[in-house]
Amino acid sequence: MTASKPVNLEKALADLESLVDELESGELPLDKAMKKFEEGIKLTRSCQTALKEAEQKVQILLKSAGGEESLEEFEPED
Repeated sequence: MTASKPVNLEKALADLESLVDELESGELPLDKAMKKFEEGIKLTRSCQTALKEAEQKVQILLKSAGGEESLEEFEPED
């Protein structure tokens, strides 16, 4: 996989909320609704990845606070 730019979690969540509102309105034709749904799935996955990476960073910081002098370098999974 290629490296991608970091996800702006707040923006992604706002975009996802907007997509949900559009889909719940019931006013979209089926083809547009399906595209919005697919976009929502992609946003959800990117948010999940960003949250997982943040959790891993916190775990590294907590371990290092236990007495290690330097932090480990964090490398996100591809």
